[in-house]
Amino acid sequence: MTIRYLLVQAVGLVGTALFFLSFQCKSNRSLFRVQFLSYLFYTTHLLLLGAVTGAASYVINTLRSACLGSGRAFLRSRWMCGILCLLQLAALIATWSGWISLLPIVANVAATIGGYTHNPRKVRLVAMLINSPLWIVYDVLVGSWAGILDELITEVSILISIRRFGWKNLDRTE
Repeated sequence: MTIRYLLVQAVGLVGTALFFLSFQCKSNRSLFRVQFLSYLFYTTHLLLLGAVTGAASYVINTLRSACLGSGRAFLRSRWMCGILCLLQLAALIATWSGWISLLPIVANVAATIGGYTHNPRKVRLVAMLINSPLWIVYDVLVGSWAGILDELITEVSILISIRRFGWKNLDRTE
């Protein structure tokens, strides 16, 4: 392992720490604001690894988190959800490198739809059952050890948040 490789993984680990902290936020708005910062680190991390589809998808995730963390109605509307999903599909077409390209795009389209339900329970369910499993496979294939750790920590963080806030308390629309 080279120093460069370790530094690239370290950039991803900062994203991991921020993403873990995001699920400890009770409000969706705070959750998405912290995830915005996490995505900036992950975009850089994936670009440094040469994982272009994942990086492009994270750029769109960064935009998604900014929109969902915003107080502006249009940015939190179903129209914006549709626009973000179309951007993910455009990223897929622009960066296509085989079936591996589908993994982050499908994961992030699901997470976008989940986020735009504005329901903390649905946000967590989509993250646990769709987003994280698909990203783990992608991270293994592109060599993102920080990404693998991130997704495993995300699963634990979600379980902690469910325990802290209660499953029933998370079933509301914000």
